[in-house]
Amino acid sequence: MNGTALPLAAAPRDPLALRRTTLLLVAVVVLWPLLVLAEFKPWALFEPGNLRVMAGFLAGFVPPSTSAEFLGLLLRATLQTLAMATAGIAMASLLAVPLAFAMTQSLSISRIGPGNALWRGRTVRGVARALLLALRAIPDVVWALLLVHALGLGPAAGVLAIAITYGGMLGKVYAEILESSDTRPARALLEAGSGRLAALCYGLLPGAAQELASYTVYRWECAVRASVVMGFVGAGGLGQLMDQSMKMLNGGETSTILLTFLLLVLGADALSAGLRKLLA
Repeated sequence: MNGTALPLAAAPRDPLALRRTTLLLVAVVVLWPLLVLAEFKPWALFEPGNLRVMAGFLAGFVPPSTSAEFLGLLLRATLQTLAMATAGIAMASLLAVPLAFAMTQSLSISRIGPGNALWRGRTVRGVARALLLALRAIPDVVWALLLVHALGLGPAAGVLAIAITYGGMLGKVYAEILESSDTRPARALLEAGSGRLAALCYGLLPGAAQELASYTVYRWECAVRASVVMGFVGAGGLGQLMDQSMKMLNGGETSTILLTFLLLVLGADALSAGLRKLLA
């Protein structure tokens, strides 16, 4: 060393720093009026009066209710919720599968070669896409509220509400999953003269079955949660039981219902993981 100080290497400059800063400022400018419009004031939770009310409310949750009479009602409401979600998802699948089949472009025979039927395929896919959009446009709880007035109190309104809304959701995502998988086997089958159903079963489903099953179980889990919410408008199940317990200010019963709901979600997650391993 000759004693001459070597210049320190300049720290590398992020070439996207200006763009990221600009995007952050734009996001803040756009988000702030939305928060004001939504009256988002989280600091209100920490006001002394609100803290006392929340503390008193949460103290009533302990201990959870374990009386035999209430556990009997809880078991019946839980089975009713599971039945509502499962029947709703089954009916939603009956709507979603044919519409997704019609909307999947990789199964279109008219796209593999010249022909005057191309416009027919586009029309069918457009109609299927519009139906799926119409099915999922209205929230399930709104359908439940309308159907309760038509069918009366009970889980039938919840089943139909789940079937309508989730039919649109399942159909849209099913079609997207089939389109995002490897479509070359299906295309080869179609070019060899195979039918669309055979191309679906042997060309697309083997590569997409795991994701389709996982998403269906996830939607069933969402349907369980939705059926609980729909119980507040008279569709039965855990939601209706929770509504009654909360109106009676019975925190012990409410906490037991919440614990049951947590166990249902954990069970759905375990079922999804098991299906993924089975189909891997």
